[in-house]
Amino acid sequence: MACAAVWLPGLRRGCVGALRAPAAASRVAASASRHLARTSMMKSRRKTDHLERTASVIRREVVSAARVCGVARESPTVRSLRLQVADQDFSFKAGQWVDFFVPGVSVVGGFSICSSPRLLEQERMIELAVKYTNHPPALWIHNECAVGSEVAVRVGGEFFFDPQPADASRNLVLIAGGVGINPLLSILRHTADLHRAGEGCGYEMGTVKLFYSAKTTSELLFKKNILDLVNEFPGKIACRLHVTKQTTQVSAELQPYVTEGRITEEEIRAHSSHETLFYICGPPPMTEFFSKQLESSHVPREHICFEKWW
Repeated sequence: MACAAVWLPGLRRGCVGALRAPAAASRVAASASRHLARTSMMKSRRKTDHLERTASVIRREVVSAARVCGVARESPTVRSLRLQVADQDFSFKAGQWVDFFVPGVSVVGGFSICSSPRLLEQERMIELAVKYTNHPPALWIHNECAVGSEVAVRVGGEFFFDPQPADASRNLVLIAGGVGINPLLSILRHTADLHRAGEGCGYEMGTVKLFYSAKTTSELLFKKNILDLVNEFPGKIACRLHVTKQTTQVSAELQPYVTEGRITEEEIRAHSSHETLFYICGPPPMTEFFSKQLESSHVPREHICFEKWW
């Protein structure tokens, strides 16, 4: 994962609770800090090394112990985790990721947070969704991770949506491919929280349209949660779900939201305006295509935010 272009609103720190880290979990965080220090002095030869790839990306200083308190299967290839985060200074902005430290695993993972900052504020929880790969942290999550497992996490990333009360109201277009939905789901959930707060948050949230593409409906992650938000905020939150290799009939509960075929340039261009921010996360060819198309449509560069995954 690497951040490629960003819109940087101001930092909003969330409220934090008074959760104390167990001694064992504290040792996990301390071990992670030592590992990070050692790794930063080594130039990895692996093209997929997360720490090397994101070495220049802004990070928080806090490395926090965390305990796995929930595990679920989101698709045939994706497993989600719910983590209880111990450190009271741990906070994040919707769209950011975590360095993921596993005791006994020398490689550090990098996974986007898919929950909203409000969940952390209220319950001291964050959620991740990780696709199965041969990368050691992903293998551990799919093969060994269980409720009660202890890890450590640290927030990083310059791809986020964090509007402040004085900021102008913006509409959002979110463009996701595959597991690229994760940071965009965090942003979508955050916008729903802003809509719920209304004038109480001091920021006037505009409309949000999600375009999300996967091979089949079984690989559309969090689709029920997405449609629940669409139904909760009609006229404010909308989505179009694209499938590119669907061979079975689309279930009735997903209609009329599912479209067969790729997301098209015309669909995105129809939502282009100077009041709209575009967030893109998916395979590099998809990200490059839409970012270039938006620029050619005279969307200001500072309104095009994208993150690439390899």
